[in-house]
Amino acid sequence: MITISLPNKNNRLKLDPAQILVLGFAGLILIGATLLNLPIASQDGKSIGFIDALFTSSSAVCVTGLIVVNTAAHWTIFGKIVILTLIQIGGLGFMTMATLVALLLGKKITLKERLIIQEEMNQFNLSGLVKLIKYVIFSTFLIEGIGAVLLSTRFIPEYGISKGIGFSIFHSISAFCNAGFDLIGSSMEPFVNDTLINIVIGLLVIVGGLGYTVYIDITRNKRFKRFSLHTKLVLVISGVLLLIGFLFVFVVEYNNPNTLGELSIKGKVLASWFQALVPRTAGFNSVGMGEIKDATAFLIIILMFIGGSPSSTAGGIKTTTVGAIILGMSSVIKGREDVEIYRKRIPHNLIFRALTVVGIGLLIVILVTMALSITEGKAFIDVFFEAVSAFGTVGLSRGLTPELTVVGRLIITFTMFIGRVGPLTLAFAFAKKRSQKDGNYRYPEERILVG
Repeated sequence: MITISLPNKNNRLKLDPAQILVLGFAGLILIGATLLNLPIASQDGKSIGFIDALFTSSSAVCVTGLIVVNTAAHWTIFGKIVILTLIQIGGLGFMTMATLVALLLGKKITLKERLIIQEEMNQFNLSGLVKLIKYVIFSTFLIEGIGAVLLSTRFIPEYGISKGIGFSIFHSISAFCNAGFDLIGSSMEPFVNDTLINIVIGLLVIVGGLGYTVYIDITRNKRFKRFSLHTKLVLVISGVLLLIGFLFVFVVEYNNPNTLGELSIKGKVLASWFQALVPRTAGFNSVGMGEIKDATAFLIIILMFIGGSPSSTAGGIKTTTVGAIILGMSSVIKGREDVEIYRKRIPHNLIFRALTVVGIGLLIVILVTMALSITEGKAFIDVFFEAVSAFGTVGLSRGLTPELTVVGRLIITFTMFIGRVGPLTLAFAFAKKRSQKDGNYRYPEERILVG
């Protein structure tokens, strides 16, 4: 494992990139919590309390969107700016923003910083990282700017010029970063029938959740046959999940009077599409999550757990992780030793890594659900929904978040942190360094019965 020596008096403190990332996000959350805890951040001029400030800061930095107070009603302009800044930094990654500052100041990016960027951006090698960061920053601001302009055509007539512009910028950034924070007070429910709002917010969520490596591949190669295997899997799996979600929500909720039942056909289609899309870690909703049927809630839980794609602003275990496991299962069923698709072979170590991510993710969700079931005493589906939403950094809730106990809020805060940093990164950060003897010898093989 590559380690990075940080200068100190005795030069004994060594941190690897995973540990630096964990500490960096934790430090950013604490700074945000301190600012949001200030009286000037709240409309009533009183401190919200450090626990609630910590929860909100974690939700913003981890681009989750779970809230204990109404964002529109509670926070002052100062508080909203702090939240928006945390969303932007959290969505891009703190090392990306730090690199931007360094580039603006004309400083060189050191090897230490490149290693951290490599870990944060989930890249295979060090070459081209600075160029990638520049592309990420430029494309992010460009896409968010276009989104804000389009949203302003609806928000300015609805809320006035100054408020409409502010709403447009805030929701464009929140959507692209897959955060789910809103200033409307009831997410996108007032715009359930608005075609432009649904399409713009939806496209921002999709683009933000695909990943920067996918954008680069698409712009360079343009044709599906020329795309990398990663890009092909991301596009296919994302499309399949969106289609399944849309059809399921449309059919199951079609006659539900509390969700789609009272809408026109156009409204039903828009709402079904939107609700199939946003569980991919966006956190907006155009129908009440507390009113959907349990079957729909369970499907949304699955979609939230899967999340978006690597190197994106989305959370979850990622689409390619699920794809790798499905392909591995298919190979076993077909009796093949190699995992193959599109005339490419996926290494076995990546299949093991995917299984590890899913296993750790399931373990975390199970433990959090059990803990919340004890501390909150609410319906199991609501608790399960909340736990997966926090782990997947989604932000959807069935009304449980504002009612969480202090212990429950701390549990969800830590779960959001794990979901944003990534279970594997967190595991690597706390794992002991591998022994130098690893790989020098292998134990004899013996079979066990499986299945």
